[in-house]
Amino acid sequence: MHLLKPVLDRLYADFNYPDSATDPIQIVRRYTKDDDREVVGFVAASLAFGRVSSVLQSIERVLAVMGPDPAAYLRRFDARRDAAAFDGIVHRWTRSRDIVALLWLMRQMIDRHGSIEGFFLAGYDEAAEDVESALDSFSSRAMALDLKAAYGRAGSGRALGVCYFFPRPSKGSGCKRLNLFLRWMVRRDALDLGVWRRVSPSKLIVPLDTHVIRVGRCLRLTRYTSPGWRMARDITASLRALDPDDPVKYDYSLCHLGMQHPKLSTLKQELSALGIEDFRQRRLQKRRA
Repeated sequence: MHLLKPVLDRLYADFNYPDSATDPIQIVRRYTKDDDREVVGFVAASLAFGRVSSVLQSIERVLAVMGPDPAAYLRRFDARRDAAAFDGIVHRWTRSRDIVALLWLMRQMIDRHGSIEGFFLAGYDEAAEDVESALDSFSSRAMALDLKAAYGRAGSGRALGVCYFFPRPSKGSGCKRLNLFLRWMVRRDALDLGVWRRVSPSKLIVPLDTHVIRVGRCLRLTRYTSPGWRMARDITASLRALDPDDPVKYDYSLCHLGMQHPKLSTLKQELSALGIEDFRQRRLQKRRA
């Protein structure tokens, strides 16, 4: 792995500036107060699925309703009173009612623990290897909060659209959007915001999307072929061998490298140009020896 580290460190440096690529985090960075960044970050990460242009448009539509002070808006948000303001806002299969439910759950988290970070920390174990158990606790406790104000009589059902925002590692999910939110909140560099102070970057898991999967498999960072929590942890373990204190710092560059080269053939050519092909060949030769 030592052959791979200087290449990925250089790639990380190339992407480590605010406007290096079009990304939802650019919207979050527009806000200067930590509580606004936390609220906007959770909304943005929750909607970060699908084409980037569609994701950005959906985030902007939600924030337009919330106004210039989204954290203050959320603290006074009432699911019954304010739901109509979100009518017509949909994102792929997510309906406006699901977005209202998401905001209502966030309001309850903040009411009970002062912040989304406080709600997360209620299930966080500093001694744990990573955030797996904390994410499981976070999602299960979120789904135990009141949803009737958002969904009416259906508010106790398990097939509600808001469930999509709260996956669980114990169910096999890679929890891409939750891990993306944690990356934004926990890490601090030119890109990530470092709003949270009590979770170690060493505990984070890579947000597993299709681009990270393709690049990760090309680099043989994982032995798994099926996406899910096991693959996310496996890729993170490989990256942790390069940087034990901050393994997820490589996520942004790997993701956008994959986005820039959607075809496997061109991706392999780019990796070869970066000098990574030599690493792959040497690793294969070592295994055969």
